Formats: sequence, C-alpha cells, structure tokens
Amino acid sequence: MREYALVFLVSLTVTYLLTVIAREIALRTGAVARVRDRDVHATPIPYLGGLAMLGGLVASYLVARELPFLSRSDDFVFEDAGRVLVAGALICAVGVLDDIFEIDALTKLGGQLLAAGLLVFFDIQFYFFPSTDDTQFALDPAQGALLSVIVVIATINAVNFVDGLDGLAAGVVGIGAVAFFIFCYVLASQNDLTLATTGALLSASLAGACAGFLPHNFHPARLFMGDSGSMLLGLVLSASALTLTGQFTGTEIDSSGNSFFVTVLPVLLPVSLLMVPLADLVLAVVRRTRAGRSPFAPDKQHLHHRLLEIGHSHRRAVVIMWMWAALVACGAVMVSLYSGRLLWLGLVGMLALVVALTFVLPVLGAPKRVGSEPQQTL
Repeated sequence: MREYALVFLVSLTVTYLLTVIAREIALRTGAVARVRDRDVHATPIPYLGGLAMLGGLVASYLVARELPFLSRSDDFVFEDAGRVLVAGALICAVGVLDDIFEIDALTKLGGQLLAAGLLVFFDIQFYFFPSTDDTQFALDPAQGALLSVIVVIATINAVNFVDGLDGLAAGVVGIGAVAFFIFCYVLASQNDLTLATTGALLSASLAGACAGFLPHNFHPARLFMGDSGSMLLGLVLSASALTLTGQFTGTEIDSSGNSFFVTVLPVLLPVSLLMVPLADLVLAVVRRTRAGRSPFAPDKQHLHHRLLEIGHSHRRAVVIMWMWAALVACGAVMVSLYSGRLLWLGLVGMLALVVALTFVLPVLGAPKRVGSEPQQTL
C-alpha cells in the first residue's frame, strides 16, 4: 500500500508542476477556450491540461518500476501498464490536435477507435466473465474485442461530456480511480492473490494525476484539460478495468459481497464509476435527436447546467456532482466486496444526504450565481 501511495504522490506532484508548462504551450499554440454563446466561462482559458496529466502518469510509471515491491511483480503488470500509456499518448495527441485546430467529430471518433483498437492489439481486452461457481464464461476473441472497444469509447465520451464545469471531470474521474483501486486491492487481498496488479497501479497513478490537476482547474480555473485530458482520462480508466480479466482467471476471483456484482463488475465498472456523466450523455443524445439536431451538437442543458439554474453556485454544483459520482462508484464497489445490513443502511443514508443537498439547499434560499462569475466551457 505504501508504494501505491508513493505512485499517487509522484503522479500528483509531476502533474501539478507540469501544468505551468502545459499552460505556456497552450498560449503559444493558440489552444485557448474562447468565450462562445453556449459556454459558461467569461474569459478565455488555455487548454492542454492533458499534457500535464500524461506527464504525471508516465513519471509515476517509471518510478513504480524501481520500487522494491512493485518491481518484483509479474512482467505483465508493467507491460500492460506501458501499453495503456502508449494508447493514452495516442489519444492525448488526438486531443491536442482538437484543442488547437478543432477537428471535426468524425475525425476525433476515428482517433478514439484507433486508440481502442491499439489496446485490443496489445491484448488488453475482456476475456471472460468471472463466475462464483468455479467456472467461467469465456468470450470469443471477436466478442471480447468488440465489447472492449465499446466500453473504451463510451467511457472516453462520457468523460468528455461531463467536462463542463471547473474541476468537474477531474474530480469525477479521480473518485472513480480511487474506487477502482479499492476494488482491485481488496479483491486481490480477499483471494490471497498478488496485490501488484495493473489495474491498481494505473488507478493509483490516475487518481494522483487528477488530484495534481485540480488545484489549477478548480473554480476559477487557470487551465482546462481540454479533449487532450478528458479523452486520456477516459481511456486510462476504462483500460484499467480491461486488464482485470486478463490477469485473474474466473476461478480465482471470489468475494464476501454480492456475487452478482463480482461477476459483472469487471465489465460494468467503467459504466458504474461514470454513471452520472453517462446518464448525462444519454440524455443529451436523446434531447438533441428529438430536437432534430446532431447528437454531437453542443447545448447548455447538461446536468451541471441544470444545477446552476436551480440556484447552486459553481463550486457547490461541482461538489454535488462529485458526491453523486462517489455514491454510485463507491456504492458499486462496496456492494461487490462486502455484504450486510449496515452496508445498505450506510448507502441509503448517503443517498438521502446527497438528494437533500441537491434539491433542498436551493429551496432554502441559497442565492443564484449563474452568470455572475467566470465558469468552465463544455
């Protein structure tokens, strides 16, 4: 655990420091979020925060290779992690081009397909659904590849959609990464398996990158992650889940929690961790399609915009979205690992608290601040 904490701190520190360089590159290349009618920020803000986060991920990976415990892990741990970072660098490069030149949606989708296909080429994909009856449901290679590509692209675009307020996407993904780290670490410990896994390594590093970026991105933001950052975060988070079924066989995995969740969580984990942005994505597609517009056409009706409209301040809207993400992500992980009435009572209590903070605070007379302070872009 101490070495994972060090990986987290290295990623945090390097990302925090590199944001200064990323901001300068953005200003020199014109990668700046200019104010448009559909935006909620009032002043131009530089992009390219993804470059800093990629630097943090790479630095923590290099440090992890030299640590006493992690360096003695199986070769595939670092091989898979390195391959994920290669695919991450590719999708980050696509995002950089979009941040500078604003490439069209189909070209960007092609880049996402290429990065997801690279993961499959590197054998980072779903192989089976683990079962709790000493059997496993093996996936056909084509089925596993298709499912993997769908999950990766869905997660990338979910993070991209939720990147609408200062600190929102970095916080949601950071929470998801922490939850996934807990899942990997505790599940391996419960089953007396190696605690050094690619999923745990990547999620610890990803959580550190998000934490290091947040001081520069929380309202009022000095730097946006842009597509270079949102797509990078989505790919690394989803790829972390892909590595799980490639490193543990179905007969090795068991849990004292809900057997159904243990069976399906390696597949549904990216979805559960990003349930809030995915719900926002689906609602946006339905809303735009019903209005006769392209599903990719931007608007100001995302969930975070609705929170601003009902009376929440910018910062409070972000924190509430974080709380919803934590409820869904941590709830799914806890239910998969543990059982008991106390667990369910705790989850119900958390749900009641989040609902109250979301809908009761504006009714109690909290002042509206929409349009009175500089805010983040879509």
